Order: sequence, then structure tokens, then C-alpha cells
Amino acid sequence: MSASVLGVESRPVNVEADITDGLPSFTMVGFLSTQVREAQERVRTALKNSGLRMEPKKITVNLSPADVKKSGTGFDLAIAVAVAAAYGKIAGERLRGFLLAGELNLNGRVLPVPGILPIAAGAAQCGCHTCIVPKENEKEGAVISGVKIIGVSTLAEAIAYLKGERALQPACAGNMEEGVPAQYEDFAEISGQAAARRAAEVAAAGFHNLLMTGPPGAGKSMLAKRIPGILPPLSLKEKIEISKIYSIAGMLTGDRYLVQERPFRAPHHSITAKAMVGGGGHPRPGEVSLAHNGVLFLDELPEFSRETLEVLRQPLEERRVCISRTAGSYEYPANIMLVAAMNPCPCGYYPDMEKCTCTHAQIQRYLNRISSPLLDRIDITIEVPAVQYRALGAAKTGETTEQIRERVLQARRIQEQRYRDTPFRFNADLDQSGIRAYCALGRSEGKIMEEAFEKLDLSARTYYRILKVARTIADMEGSGNIRSRHLQEALCYRSIHRRYWINR
Repeated sequence: MSASVLGVESRPVNVEADITDGLPSFTMVGFLSTQVREAQERVRTALKNSGLRMEPKKITVNLSPADVKKSGTGFDLAIAVAVAAAYGKIAGERLRGFLLAGELNLNGRVLPVPGILPIAAGAAQCGCHTCIVPKENEKEGAVISGVKIIGVSTLAEAIAYLKGERALQPACAGNMEEGVPAQYEDFAEISGQAAARRAAEVAAAGFHNLLMTGPPGAGKSMLAKRIPGILPPLSLKEKIEISKIYSIAGMLTGDRYLVQERPFRAPHHSITAKAMVGGGGHPRPGEVSLAHNGVLFLDELPEFSRETLEVLRQPLEERRVCISRTAGSYEYPANIMLVAAMNPCPCGYYPDMEKCTCTHAQIQRYLNRISSPLLDRIDITIEVPAVQYRALGAAKTGETTEQIRERVLQARRIQEQRYRDTPFRFNADLDQSGIRAYCALGRSEGKIMEEAFEKLDLSARTYYRILKVARTIADMEGSGNIRSRHLQEALCYRSIHRRYWINR
């Protein structure tokens, strides 16, 4: 038994080998990629160099089910063991309940492969009692309970273990609940920007998307880089979710077998649409999936290509990425908090007309790079003005990251209690039924939203997002109901749209 990784899950693959008389050959079938077909040369040579000399025979290997595309080099170890068993070197009944994954080099060494974490999870689900993996991947696989993980360094070692000639100790992942605390930069280092700090706190408390607009050097990037520090710590379930993605991407190496801190991904604006959401001939997760349960920071937002920004619309709405290929469909989670920063114009100083050198047409062309549908999916927009000299020279009196995090945690605890036994985890998750159930408005609050809907020309999506932000602000106050002041603050976070985009 081996496994094929599809998206972030694995599917069991039966590796069958048959030896018959005839013209010596090595044939492999079962909807195989070029990488898998090349395994026959690696396996033949690895078996010989591991001391297993075999008579020239006609070898046929089948990887089933045949309708699932097999790619990668992780089938090498299972193919080699199946061939050895077909030659009678291992009793076939001893292989029951084992799942094997690993790449072989020509001298029989077992090399690490990506995706061991979802493979181990799949092994536990399909009833396997033991998973034999490369030694370098054993701690990664040991994260999964319900299956024994055995790490091997060579093919000979794996065969000796399967024959019962050698005892190997199962791997242990250690304490997965607590890791080394991540070191985050402190909010107290930011000079001024009280409104922007408040907006970042509200966004973190409800996991809302945030857009900051302001001139160069105002502190937008500094704010963004500190947001992960005020987010709640990851639960064990979230750690495993993220680690599966990083395992598939081949980013779990060395002692980093489990992601312990919330991801913070900040791709350069030259990134392509495919690299942003994932894909390729052999699909891999993109930046939105690598930022799952964390922050995706897009600095200089209008500098990203229009195509790259537009592919974010579906992941921001559905919190997942679906990639369809001829060989099948792949789904990657993308539950992200989007944080973006931008200048208001190409030179960066609009609407300060004493400094701004841009024409009206240049400003509109620059802002038009961000479409209205994408703006609709951003919950909070805040203007970050230039820092005054007095704020730079003043003593650092702002709140620390620890102080802000405590308030965010309190709001998250309220949401956790409210959404227990529901599909929602935080306010940004709410759909229309959830909004009706948890964001009900009183008469006066309803009038405020009715007037705002008409005067601000809001879309239905924007209306619902304002209610979710107001729900978060109410939670930060410990209020069970959304009050007028909560709605007014949430509406202020949409006012920048009128200033920059409403007349374009």
C-alpha cells in the first residue's frame, strides 16, 4: 500500500507486482506521470545495490486505482518492496496493514518526500497500522495519532524490518501543544497612528480583511508585520491543517515538523496568478493556501497585476481554492486574513496637492487597478496619514502587542462561545443566515443602516460586511447587541471608499 496526495488529502494506492517467465522487462501501468515511470530504473538498481540479486524475469507493476493520476517519487519504496515480495524475498502476508512512501536513490538510500503528513493521516483513516517513511520525515508523520510511524534510512533496512529480522522504534513527535514562542515586533514601536492601530485590532479580533492607504513612510508595513503578534495562538487542529499544506509544499524540514505560529506571507508584487492561488502541471498550493489561518500581506497593492488580484475574489469569499485539471480537481484551504497596503496615487502624496505631482488621469488609472468587486471583499479600509514630528520625538507610550492581544483574545473567546456547535469560528465567517441570527439590529440601528445604504450607495455584500465588523466591535466592548456607536465606527471604515473610489 502507498498513497497519492490530491489537494491536502491523500488517497490510498495499491502497488501490485507480478513476476513471470519471458523476455526480461520492467513494465509499469496505472495512469502514471513521467516521474513515477522513471521509478523502474531507480528501483531495479536500488534492489541490486541493496544486496537483493534477482533473476531476469518479466516484471509487471500496477498502481491502482487506475483512474487516479500518480505523480511524484514517493512510490519508489512501495514498488521496490512489492517487487521483492513478488520474487519471494518477503512473505506477502507480512505486508498487510503497512503503507510505504519514500524515494530511492541508486544505492538504496531512502530519501525524504513531500506530503508525508497527509499520507500518514490517510493511512490512519484507511485502517493501516504502520506507515514506513523516510527517516527525515518520521517526526512529521508522527504528528498523526492512530498509526505507527517507522522511519528508515535504506531499502535494506525497510525489508529487514518487514521480514521481522530487525526491530525499529516508532517515531515520536513530542509535545505538539506548545512550541517555541514566536518573537513578534512590538506595536509600541509604532509612532502615532492611533486610528490605524485601532483598525488593525478590530480586524484581528474578527479576522476581517484590512486595507491601509497612505503616503510612503507612514508605517503601513510596520502595522501589517505586527498583526500576527496579536492574533490568538493556533489550536492543535489548526496546526495540523497548516502543516499539511506546508508538508505538500515541501516546506517542513529539519526539526520543523509542525507549524507552531500563524503564517505571515508577503509575496512580491511581481507574483503571478498561478503562484498566488496555486496550480501548475503537478498542482501545488499557492500563497493564499500557505497563508491559511494566518495573514496574507500584499504591499503596494495596485502594483500587483490585475489578473493576480482578481483571482483572489473567489478564495476571499469561499475560503478555499479549487484547481481543475484534466487529471482531476484539487482543493486547497485558503482561510486567510488579507492585509493590504497602498499609496493613494503613483507618487504617493495625493490628496496633498502641494506634494502630489500626479494628474487626475494618472490617479484614476492607478486606483482603477483595484476593481470594485475586490474592494467589496475588504471589510475595513483605513487611511494612514504621514507621521508628525512630535509623534516621532515623543516617548513610546503606545500599547504593547501583549496588551492589544489580550483584548483580541477576549473578543475571540466571546465568538468561540457564541459559535459553538455552528460552522462559524469568528465573525468574518458569517454567511447571510449567520448574520440574521447574530447581527440583529434594533430600530434606531436599522434606521442608521437604511440611511447609510442609500447615501453611500452600498452593495449587498458591503452591507453584510459592515454588520460583521460592527458585531466584532460590539464583542470588543463585551456588548451582546450591536449599538449605534458600533455601526458608526464600522461605517467609518468604509468612508475612504468615497474619498478615493466613488467618483471614478
